[in-house]
Amino acid sequence: MKATEQKQTKLKTKTTFSDLIKVNPISLKFIKRGDIIEGSIVKVMSGLVLVDLGYKSEGFISGSELRSPGLSVKSLKVGEKLTLFVLNPENDKGQLELSLRRTEDIRKWNKLEQAWENNEIIEVVVVDYNTGGVLVDIESSLSGFVPISQLDFSRIYKDGSIDNNIAESLNAIIGEKLLVKVIELDKTKDRIILSEKLALSNENIQLRTETLKNIKVNDVIEGVVTSVTPYGIFVTAQGLEGLVHLSEISWDKVSDPNDFYKVGDEVKVQLISMRDDGKRVAYSIKRLQQDTWDSVISNYKVGQIVKGTVQKIVDYGVFVRIADGVNGLIHISELSDKPVEDISKVVSLDDELELKVLSISPIERHLGLSLKKAKDKDNKK
Repeated sequence: MKATEQKQTKLKTKTTFSDLIKVNPISLKFIKRGDIIEGSIVKVMSGLVLVDLGYKSEGFISGSELRSPGLSVKSLKVGEKLTLFVLNPENDKGQLELSLRRTEDIRKWNKLEQAWENNEIIEVVVVDYNTGGVLVDIESSLSGFVPISQLDFSRIYKDGSIDNNIAESLNAIIGEKLLVKVIELDKTKDRIILSEKLALSNENIQLRTETLKNIKVNDVIEGVVTSVTPYGIFVTAQGLEGLVHLSEISWDKVSDPNDFYKVGDEVKVQLISMRDDGKRVAYSIKRLQQDTWDSVISNYKVGQIVKGTVQKIVDYGVFVRIADGVNGLIHISELSDKPVEDISKVVSLDDELELKVLSISPIERHLGLSLKKAKDKDNKK
């Protein structure tokens, strides 16, 4: 078979929701669980509805399978046509078990898939939250999730900095309606991931589309910081949002991105990778900055006495800034001739220190330093 014919054959096998409900009555003996079929109501009783499917026996819907949003069993009329989900083509009594509720779920999943494919905005209601974001209700039956990174940043950021009490902020929006877009959908895992941020930036869709057509790796564009996280910052540039990873923020050591940028800052970024049709974009800021390491480090040598400012204190030592783009580490064993149990009793943040260079590491881009040896100017290395 030719490739074109194979492709056409493959396309013909794709079944749509409307195809599913067009079942020929003659073929009902071949139906199986999960099929969608159409039938006419022949009798309505308390908690039970009988349906004529054009076959030798009638099907029935009972109990919770009769539940469907916006539909009351009392409103069902004899002769009314229903689209139904096959639960069991033949139970131990030879009866066909059907569901109205599950047909409605399939309809909603199909509606979500269309919204995803067409980049449409949908409305959801916040019902709960956890440390990662908020849980939402979709059309009273499906559940979705909006990660913190995909919420409108004004909900979790105040004055450009992340709110210290995120849980309180998220709890405050329970019951609120959100306008969102679908960014991930997996029916097999019941996984629905949504974005309020994308829905709110709907006006940038056209700009994003144009950007995707024209942009290529290594291009430089201007953007705005939309989110600051422990692992990097998110920047939207010409409608295209991407992540500047911690390692791509600066040539300097970055422990906390908040030390470098806040929400709303304007920045220039370089596109370094783009996958999944622009759904995963990586930017870099540091690649647009001069790497001072090679030029600055030529001014230093092992054994030299230098001055530095304490930037951070950790259990195993002290990080010190020697110059722009040049940092050093004083290991705890190099702070004093005496054993050090509490580093804060020896040095404090922002202290100006005289230090001796013990080693130079191009890979880790910092100097190994000693405080105790700097005090002994005659001590060789």
